Amino acid sequence: MGATGLSGRQVLRRAVGRQRRDVALGSVLGAGHQAGEALVPVLIGIVIDQGVAKSDTGGLLLGIVALALVYVGLSLSFRFGARAGERAAETSAHRLRTELVGRILSPVGGADAGRLPGELTNIATEDAKRVGAVNMAVVVGISASTGLLVSAVVLVRISLPLGLVVLFGTPLLLWLGHLLSKPLERRSEAEQERAAHASGIAADLVAGLRVLKGIGAESAAVARYRRTSDASLTATLRAARARAWQNGMVLTLTGVFIALVALVGGRLAAQGDISLGELVSAVGLALFLLGPLSEFSWVNSELAQGRASAARIAYVLAADGAVVPGGGRLPQPVDGGIRLRGVSYGTLEDLDLDIAPGDIVGVVTPDPADATALLRCLARRADPDRGTVELDGIPLTTLDPADIRTAILVAEHDADLFEGTLVGNVSAAAPLGADIGPALTASGADEVARTLPQGGDTALTERGRSLSGGQRQRVALARALAADTPVLVIHDPATAVDAVTEARIAAGIREVRGHRTTVVVTTSPALLAVTDRVLLIEGGRLTAGATHADLVRDRLSYRSAVLS
Repeated sequence: MGATGLSGRQVLRRAVGRQRRDVALGSVLGAGHQAGEALVPVLIGIVIDQGVAKSDTGGLLLGIVALALVYVGLSLSFRFGARAGERAAETSAHRLRTELVGRILSPVGGADAGRLPGELTNIATEDAKRVGAVNMAVVVGISASTGLLVSAVVLVRISLPLGLVVLFGTPLLLWLGHLLSKPLERRSEAEQERAAHASGIAADLVAGLRVLKGIGAESAAVARYRRTSDASLTATLRAARARAWQNGMVLTLTGVFIALVALVGGRLAAQGDISLGELVSAVGLALFLLGPLSEFSWVNSELAQGRASAARIAYVLAADGAVVPGGGRLPQPVDGGIRLRGVSYGTLEDLDLDIAPGDIVGVVTPDPADATALLRCLARRADPDRGTVELDGIPLTTLDPADIRTAILVAEHDADLFEGTLVGNVSAAAPLGADIGPALTASGADEVARTLPQGGDTALTERGRSLSGGQRQRVALARALAADTPVLVIHDPATAVDAVTEARIAAGIREVRGHRTTVVVTTSPALLAVTDRVLLIEGGRLTAGATHADLVRDRLSYRSAVLS
């Protein structure tokens, strides 16, 4: 059960409840199909008694026509019933995926705590698919139950002992099948956990492949993935063995049950208690029961895996947010004044600083952990343990994180690009109809566009891997500048470019941002030189604030941080 009380059982109920119309339609049509299947041996028995035993040609022809009509109905009911069930399963899985993605990307955060991106992807795909399949399992289960009920009623009319065998034997068989599904449920959950973890490791490995090659750590990374993959394979094999054992045991029990029905029917026919046609119907129904009972085995397997996946989905959906949305409103208009008072978070300790509206301010943190903590507080991805962060005098804790995103954009240095064109990436966050040309020029992304085969319309691969590191940085910076938010916080935007390009970017940021509040967290002398002033944070506290030139002249620690 998740932090907010959502359980796997509730996820399953919602998944089926939202598709109740398709589930109901599929169940009705499926029930009709199973009832028709059960009536086929009954009609054959009637044909034998009337048309063969009594040599009634008219009765024989009438029975054949009735069988033909039943088969037409069987074909139509199966086609449309299966379509409704599959539609319910796929729609439910899609809605779950959408809900999971929305929760993961929610401004309040928290859903990704303790999980790798690959794990979350696995939950949003494989687990959502398994939970969606529960809709089809419900349709099949209701249909199979109808087939069993019709068979029992017919057998009771043929012979009371036969009917009693079915009525009492079927619930016992279903209960045993449920017990046999318990080990599969446990092992399926372990299998999904291991598979998701392996997917997460693989995604991280691919994303950091260039870095790993650069530091010669490929062998260590491969060894780590091999260990994780082996653990995932072991869990998968254990789940497969449990599934095979369950299916084998259920099939054995089903065979014994059907043999018992056939044996009782044969003895009754031998004693003359039932006719030849009724015996044929009884044996035919016994063989027909193999279908519904084997479907119950599949239903139990799907429900076991669905419950395991639903528990994992519930954990993500019910995860506590990293921050609690406030009910306040942004000031109108947003001037962009930033103030921190006594902020303690991570490595920050009683940090006080003021940034006036419209200032372009540099922030230097010799300890990278200070920069990380500051960025998280400014973006409100976390709230300080003590103290307040304010925008135009309003504490961020009183605002909704989604509203804050419209006023403060924190562009981190490792921001990913999207699959699509270069222009599409840059304009993604820009106001509708805005001119992105100045942002492209200021960031140097216009030069990147000129080197591509189709210019800005060139399609980029996932995460922009078709570009070099410096090119990706420039496109990401252009996207941040094009957003044109009242407050822009940039973290190391030019670490992978040459000195000439870095100087051009520094001048471009100054020109494009104009009189809009801009915070540049960096140790780049070129970027710091164009700021109005620079704040030096050491040991989590503000230790100095002056122009770049003054700090270079007066502070040894500053010179060490930016010039070494």
